[in-house]
Amino acid sequence: MKELALGLALMLGSVSGLAIGTSPALAQDLSNGADNFYRSDRVVVEKITFENKFGMKVVGNLFTPQGLDRSAQTPAIVVGHPMGATKEQSANLYATKLAEQGFVTLSFDLSFWGESEGQPRNTVAPEIYADDFSAAVDFLSTQPFVNKDNIGVLGICGSGSFALSAAQIDPRMKAIATVSMYDMGAANRDGLRKGVSVEQRKEMLKVAAQQRLAEYQGAEIKLTGGTVDELKADSNAIEREFYDFYRTPRGEFTPKGQTPLQTTHPTLSSNAAFMNFYPFAQIETISPRPLLFIAGEQAHSIEFSENAYERASEPKELVIIPGAGHVDLYDRVNLIPFDKLTAFFRGNLSS
Repeated sequence: MKELALGLALMLGSVSGLAIGTSPALAQDLSNGADNFYRSDRVVVEKITFENKFGMKVVGNLFTPQGLDRSAQTPAIVVGHPMGATKEQSANLYATKLAEQGFVTLSFDLSFWGESEGQPRNTVAPEIYADDFSAAVDFLSTQPFVNKDNIGVLGICGSGSFALSAAQIDPRMKAIATVSMYDMGAANRDGLRKGVSVEQRKEMLKVAAQQRLAEYQGAEIKLTGGTVDELKADSNAIEREFYDFYRTPRGEFTPKGQTPLQTTHPTLSSNAAFMNFYPFAQIETISPRPLLFIAGEQAHSIEFSENAYERASEPKELVIIPGAGHVDLYDRVNLIPFDKLTAFFRGNLSS
C-alpha cells in the first residue's frame, strides 16, 4: 500500500496550493526570476463573481489595462490555475502580464477550491471544472467592454486539460493555450510515463470506494496526493520541485477558512473521478480554432503536451522552453514566453 500511496502522490504532483497567513508581498521570493505575486501599476484588478451552470458561485479577478477605453470592445482571455491551487498561484501572474499587453483577462478559482463555492472542499469534479471555464466566458461575454466574439483561454498545469475539455464543447473559445499541461485523467489512470499498472489502478479505486462508503456512514473526510507537507531525506525530485513553490514563500497561499495542511490535497473519495476523465478524446474537433502548447524541456509532464499536440488537428503549435522544468513555468518570468503568448492571442483574437 505504501507503493500505491507513493504512485498516487506522484500522479497528483501537479496538484498545487499551500499557504501561510503572511502577506504575499512580504512573502515574495524572487530567486531565479520567480515572481508569483507580481503586481502592476498598469493594470486595474477587480474581484468578481459569477455562476456556473450548476448554480455554484465562482470567484475571480478581472484584470483590465489602466485607462481601458470601456466604450470599445476588447479581446479577453480566461486564465485557469494549476490543479489544487488558487488564482493567487500562477494564474494572477499570467493574467496580469497579459493585461499589460492590452487584453482584458480573468483568473478564477475552480469550484471547490479557493474562494469559489463547493462542498466538500477540495473535491475532484472535472466536469464542473470544465464548466467553470465556460461560465467565465459567459461572464466576459456580458461585459460591454469585452468583444464576446474574441475570447481566448489559457490553462496552466491541470487547468490545461480542463480548458481543452471545455473547448471541445464550447465554440466561443476562439484560441486555446496551455502551459505545463497535465492530463489529469491519464496522470491518475496510468501515472507518469505509464508507471502505474491496471492492477494498481484497481487497488486505488477500491481504496477510494471504501473511503466513500466510510464517509457516507459518517467518517471524517480524508485527503490525498498533492504537494508533500514536508521534505524528507528520500523525497524525490518531483516532490521537491512542487514543495519549492507551494510550501515556501515563493508561492504559498492559504485560502480563508483552510489551513496549510489542507491546501493542494484533493479528497481521497472524489479523486477517482479523474480515472474517468479523457480531456483529449475529441481534441481534433477544436480545429480550426488554434491551439498552443507550451512545456519546459526538462518538465516531468512534457509527455502530456506532446500527446495533446500529436492528437490535435491544425492549426496547432508546440513550444518547448529550453532549460525549463514543469513548475518553472508557473512563475519564473525569465523563462515564461509571455511574448509568444501575446503574439498567439493577438494574432487569433482580433478586435
